[in-house]
Amino acid sequence: MPGIKTAVSIEKSLFEKAEKLAHDMNVSRSKLFSLAINEYLKKQENYLLLAQLNSVYGEDQIQEEEDLFKSHQDNHKNIVEREKW
Repeated sequence: MPGIKTAVSIEKSLFEKAEKLAHDMNVSRSKLFSLAINEYLKKQENYLLLAQLNSVYGEDQIQEEEDLFKSHQDNHKNIVEREKW
């Protein structure tokens, strides 16, 4: 996929650290920034997915399930008690 040129402004100290890391990794600065942005986007997608899962399986849902379980336990107990020999 062809790259798109862009210009960003960052602090000098961050630039220098990125420059050193790119050199140490033997990749271009552009490749390093692409890798970093890609990793950041994956992390954000994971946070969003976690938030969605938490909303589905949150504490309210757990309480509803516990109430339902308790209700089934009580029903089962009543059935067993009625069928005692």
